[in-house]
Amino acid sequence: FKFGCGAVVSVSLSLFFFVVCSSSGVNMSEEHVENERLRGDGETLGPREHHRRRRSAGTLYALAESTYMAWERVKDKYSRDPVTRTANLNDVGQGYRRIDPLSSPWLLMPLTALLISFAAVQLYFSLDDLVRLVKQVEVSMVEFVVAGAFLVGVHVAYHFRRPIPVLLVDFVVHRTPEHLKMSHEFNIEACRKTGLQTEEAIEFQKKILAKSGIGQETCGAEAFFRAEEIAQAGGNLGVILNMHNARIEAETVIFTILDELFKRNNIQPKEIDILIVNCSLFNPTPSLSAMIVNKYKMRSNILTYNLSGMGCSAGLISVDLAKDLLQVHRNKSCVIVSTENITQNWYLGLEKSMLVQNALFRVGGAAILLSNRVKDRRKAQCELVTVVRTHVGADDLAYDSVFQMEDKRGFRGVKLSKNIMDIAGSALKKNVTTLATLVFPFDVHIKFGIYLFKKKILRISDLPPFVPDFHRAFDHFCIHTGGRAVLDVFEKALMLSEVDLAPSRNTLYNYGNVSSASVWYEMDYVFRSGRLRKGNKIWQIAFGSGFKCNSAVWRSLRTQKTNQLRNGI
Repeated sequence: FKFGCGAVVSVSLSLFFFVVCSSSGVNMSEEHVENERLRGDGETLGPREHHRRRRSAGTLYALAESTYMAWERVKDKYSRDPVTRTANLNDVGQGYRRIDPLSSPWLLMPLTALLISFAAVQLYFSLDDLVRLVKQVEVSMVEFVVAGAFLVGVHVAYHFRRPIPVLLVDFVVHRTPEHLKMSHEFNIEACRKTGLQTEEAIEFQKKILAKSGIGQETCGAEAFFRAEEIAQAGGNLGVILNMHNARIEAETVIFTILDELFKRNNIQPKEIDILIVNCSLFNPTPSLSAMIVNKYKMRSNILTYNLSGMGCSAGLISVDLAKDLLQVHRNKSCVIVSTENITQNWYLGLEKSMLVQNALFRVGGAAILLSNRVKDRRKAQCELVTVVRTHVGADDLAYDSVFQMEDKRGFRGVKLSKNIMDIAGSALKKNVTTLATLVFPFDVHIKFGIYLFKKKILRISDLPPFVPDFHRAFDHFCIHTGGRAVLDVFEKALMLSEVDLAPSRNTLYNYGNVSSASVWYEMDYVFRSGRLRKGNKIWQIAFGSGFKCNSAVWRSLRTQKTNQLRNGI
């Protein structure tokens, strides 16, 4: 029965193949990947030698081209090159394979209406002979009974197969305290006061900051305000950039947002059933999730999960994990904490590919309350529509593109590869192509089916690429604040307006890149902007080391009419 319904839907949708203009990279075919493995002098690097040199102190330390020029190249490519804008049919197929016809109300509702109409017609035409039909079963009555039985069967199948709604009850983001506000000048002076960086390295960070789109009042780690102590200790980073101070930073951010979340929703910590914490670079023992359980004296049977090393997209990975857990555990509430820790990850070496992190990343965090309880729907803000995760880490270039390591002098930092723009584009293309099959309305599928028929069957070669309007699928966009150049690529590639990019640009300016929590700062901007309406869809998308690109789509359950923004914050 499921196979029959699935076949009907699959055949009707199988022509859909998105030509996505939303990517910001290149087609990572095997031939392309092989050609991209280059030495500094342009000589091709074999797979084994590339693997051996992955962590070496060679040319990977230097950026072969400026970040700005690289993103400009990617942006132009995805605005003009039809081949680059063409997605892979296999990625579209992944999206369709996720569709379960019996769990979709979009199949159930039309089918129900059709069968009810059929039954009504049968009753209407046999009304005069109702007594006779009761005494003797006519063919029309048999048809009526079969249709009714089929309708009941579909509804029963839908009841057992439909996903349990995952509700976003509330969320809180960390605001910048007055005593930790950090300007560009203070950031640069803190690096200079340590006495560990040359003027060349400091000037490089100045240039990155000037083009970053980050404002003058973002939140810095307390370590930045104690830079002189490092110099006084003869450059010994351990006096400040240690585990103790990192724990203090984590506790300050996490406990502040959780206190506000519990207070605002009038809930006790012991009422929480599931706790998920993600922090990429700070992974103490006991874990951060254990730290929270200890602080709030939570129940002994609480389910806790601690995600690490997954980069800026870990916040949406946590949402996906919560979604799966809430499908299994009924009538439960879940808290997600997304944060990053700066204290032990302040890079004070000289390698340019590792200095970028000092200019972009800031302290931040978000606490999210999810639930699958029916009683929470009346106060919930949004309902989760879908989550799509893409991992391209099987490729060596993608795996190496964001890499934590020590430089030649022993300073630990995060290296950004010169290929990261292309890697991000490849992952984004795959992710959006799969996501498109799940979120665009049916008429867009039909239009592309016609386009594909003309191109593949009628062999019309001069057709322009089919570019869907992403406003048909989403009303608000929460794009990861990887930097101003990243947002410029999205704006041009997806044909978005300044209003669409306002949540991301304002978050970048007021808070910087707060890693996995970025998409929640942007969601907060959408909620407080006064533009959110009931039924609107919000798209969250983020990149992460590995390399990953993840998307989450939410549907608003209420209207937010009041503009609560003050000076864009």
